[in-house]
Order: sequence, then C-alpha cells, then structure tokens
Amino acid sequence: MTKSITSSGALARNVMSFARLLRSSGLPIGPAKILVAIQAMASIDLVRRDDVYWALHSAFVDRHSQSELFGIVFHQFWIVRIGEQDKPFMFDDVIDEAFIECAESLPRRLAGAMAENGLAKKTNKGRESREQPPSVTWSGSERLRSKDFETMSTEENIMARRAMLDFQLPISRVPTRRFQPHASGRRIDMRSTLRKMIRTGASFDLMRKKAVYRHPPLVVLCDISGSMEPYARMLLHFLHTITNDRDRVHTFLFGTRLTNVTHQLIHSDPDVALRKVSAAVEDWSGGTRIGQSLASFNRKWSRRVLGQGAVVLLITDGLDRDGGAGLTEEIERLQKSCRRLIWLNPLLRFDGFEPKSAGIKAILPYVDDFRSVHNLDSLSEFVEALSSLGGARNRTGTNSAGME
Repeated sequence: MTKSITSSGALARNVMSFARLLRSSGLPIGPAKILVAIQAMASIDLVRRDDVYWALHSAFVDRHSQSELFGIVFHQFWIVRIGEQDKPFMFDDVIDEAFIECAESLPRRLAGAMAENGLAKKTNKGRESREQPPSVTWSGSERLRSKDFETMSTEENIMARRAMLDFQLPISRVPTRRFQPHASGRRIDMRSTLRKMIRTGASFDLMRKKAVYRHPPLVVLCDISGSMEPYARMLLHFLHTITNDRDRVHTFLFGTRLTNVTHQLIHSDPDVALRKVSAAVEDWSGGTRIGQSLASFNRKWSRRVLGQGAVVLLITDGLDRDGGAGLTEEIERLQKSCRRLIWLNPLLRFDGFEPKSAGIKAILPYVDDFRSVHNLDSLSEFVEALSSLGGARNRTGTNSAGME
C-alpha cells in the first residue's frame, strides 16, 4: 500500500494539504518541513496510525506548546483514513459526523482555516441548528474585543486589525530644552532682548520665551519567538498604526537576535509594510534570548533612540531560553536610560499568573508598568492607562499589577 500511494503522488498531495492546514492554524510550516514530512511518510508503514502521527509530528512540531494544536488538526484531517487498504488518502473525505459534533470546540483559527480549505462544508448544517437567538448572544463587536488574539479565526483577525486603526497612543507631550518666543512666556529671553536693544537703541519691554513641548520618542522592543508569534503579528498592526500617526517611533523585533524594522513599518500600506518586515526578520518563531537581544540594543541603539526622555514598550512573555543569563544587568541599564519602561505580557491574562521563570523574575523589578496585552480590550485599557499616566515614571517601586 505504501509504495502505490507514494508512486501515485496522492501521499505527497495530502501531506502538502495537511501542512497548509497546519500553517493556516498558526504553526510555522515551510517547504523544508514539508519535504521532510513526505520523506518520513514514505519510509514508514502507513497502516499504523501511531507511526503516521509521530512521523508527521517530528517533521512539523518544534516545541511542546504546538503539540495540542497539531493533535487536533491531525485528528480532523486524517480521520479514519489510515488503515483502509482499498482507498487512498483523499482530502475531501476526511471530515465526517465526528467533526460536526466537535466543530464548535475547535480553536477558532483552525475552524477558519478549515473553512478556507473547503473542509467545513459538511458542518454548516450542524452549526446552524445549534445557533442561539440573537437576543441571548453577545454582539459581534463585544465578543471580538474580548477574544484572545491566539484563538481568533482568520475573519476575526481581519476585523481586529481594522479596529486597531482607531487606536492612538496618547503619550503626553513633555518639555524639551528648546524655547520659542512667546509674549506671555514665563522666562525672559535675554538674547532677543539684547538684539532688539542694539537694533533700536531704545528701551522697551523685556522679550519672553516659553518651553517647546513635544511627544517623547517611543521605542518598542517586541518578542517574536514561537510562544509570542500570534500576539506579535497582531501587535505589529498596532505598531504600524502608531508609527504612521506620530514621529519618532522606533520598533525592534527580537527572538535570538535583534532586528530594527522601523524603516519597514513607515510604509503607509500595512500589508506592504508587514511583508517588508517578514523579509527583514530571520528568526520568526524561534527561541528567545532576551538578555542577549537587550545587550545588543543597549550597545548599538540606546544612544541613538533613547534621547529626550524616550518611553520604552517591552512586549514579551519573559520566557528566556538562556534562563535569564545577563538579563538583570541589561534590563537595569535599559530602565535607567528611558523616561518610562512599560512591560506588556500576554501571560498576565491568567488569573493565577505568578512570576516563576528566571526571565520574568529578572525583568519585573525594573519595569514601571506591567500589563497584559492579549486582546482588543486589554490593548484599549493599556492605551487609556498610558494617557492617565502621562508618560511619567512611577517612583513608588510598585508596578501597576501590584507586584513588588
């Protein structure tokens, strides 16, 4: 059976279709992994379901957090096909009544991906029969705002990105060292006064000046490792919006290395901007070396972008593959170089969150504000809180999450 399916090309076509479904569901799947999966499938006994599962698992899954989603997609795609001697693997036949019964419990992103690939046609009738009247359901807008970015379907992703276009980051303007002439200014402009006196040779009122106010620079350091990828991709749309809404916004992405994507995000079209970002970044969905990335930023970029009281947004879950090595020194240096250091962590959405990992413990004492960012509501709350804080540093030693 293995030889006939391999020679006919049906196996390769089904593996590629399965890989597309995994990629649409959120797993980082590229051509290299597909080739490895095809080779693995060609070298095992396809009659044994466990062998097929673990062969594909070894090819497509890089970390433990991806295993649950892989198992769900595997069950839905290859349902009851393995072990049938007379039928080849057929893409259109993998969905049956078992899927209809559990379709609503699937992750929304997977359900959307299956709909895009034509795999949810048989589920429409079952879903319609279980729909509740509009009077007892939330509105679509309210439900979308509370939906976790990681569990959003493709359609919900698009709607959330549109909603982000209305967000503005209201960091208050701060006084600079520059002054400008002003009739009611509080400070005397001696230079202008003396110049006018020399020109006219007569006595007159003193010239006055006032401070020039300007938004401080905004520096964003965003984690793009595997555990942060769903949130990083959504937040890049938010960062694109604020980059095009104000000046002096500097964005850096980091996983195992640091990449400056400020120039790429300047493009007015978000799709073009994000394509340029993807082309510039080489470590999407990899590991995380927070300490090394911050050291690179402090060494190469801090003096260029942290002047004039910059506000820094650190977007990461704090899970560091190096166990927090060197992180304490680098985060302390970063905190001392900026006006305010704000940490946005999607893990804070859990009620039982505790700072247990070494990376989180190293970062937490040096942040001025600690907030969750996992859906539109949390992002909106962050924007409102930042407006009330006005960009000033909290000197009490306690962050907004109530942790010392």
